[in-house]
Parts: sequence; C-alpha cells; structure tokens
Amino acid sequence: MKQYGTGMMSVRGEPDYVDQVPRRLEYEKTHPNTEILYMGPYWQAILREEDGDGMTVITRTHLRHLLDKLEALDEETGP
Repeated sequence: MKQYGTGMMSVRGEPDYVDQVPRRLEYEKTHPNTEILYMGPYWQAILREEDGDGMTVITRTHLRHLLDKLEALDEETGP
C-alpha cells in the first residue's frame, strides 16, 4: 500500500481504490457481521452467520468487484 502526500492511498496499482473506500465503510456499517480485508493481492469478505455458527468467505482481486458481489447477494436475499 502506498500513501501519497494528499492522504490518498493506492493498493497494488488499483487507482480507483480510494473511490471505493466510502462504499466499503458504508457496507461494513450496515452489515456488522461482515468484515472486509485486504489480503495481499486480493480482497476478502468474511460474512459471519448471525448465530455465530458459521461463515462464508468471498474473495475478489479488486475491492470494487467484491463490493459488487456483496451487494448482489443482498439483492438476492432481500432486506
């Protein structure tokens, strides 16, 4: 992760990462059982079951694609 003087960060050449930060923060705020992590060359979302009995892990190479997948799952399962 590189940090520039303006406070912007670039993750492994993903220039639109900064644009996705507010989207990521909002998703995590509204989904307290979901943790989004940068794991080197890829992003992971860990979705913990509400009863604490299991979890699902989703992996994508770009944060934008991970958030797209998470939001698609929300649409499938409903509010």
